[in-house]
Amino acid sequence: MKNIGKHININDLIKEITNDKDFIKMRGKGIYLSDNQVEVLKKYNIDYKKYNSLSSLIFEIEQILNETDNLEDLEELEINLSELNYYYNINK
Repeated sequence: MKNIGKHININDLIKEITNDKDFIKMRGKGIYLSDNQVEVLKKYNIDYKKYNSLSSLIFEIEQILNETDNLEDLEELEINLSELNYYYNINK
């Protein structure tokens, strides 16, 4: 972080964090995505807003991956979302 060892203004820090395209935000219906993840979904015409859960979104992504080869960015997104879903939504 560029502010290490300096006096930090908390408002500037919050602004810096929330403007980060990898910062995960609540997108509705319990779905948390970063701006970068939303861009990948848009690239493949996947509207995350129509899903009621992260699990249903992941299922849709898996269907697309099963039908099409060489979608590395979408495959990486599916892996990341599956991990997130496991840690936060699966009863262990």
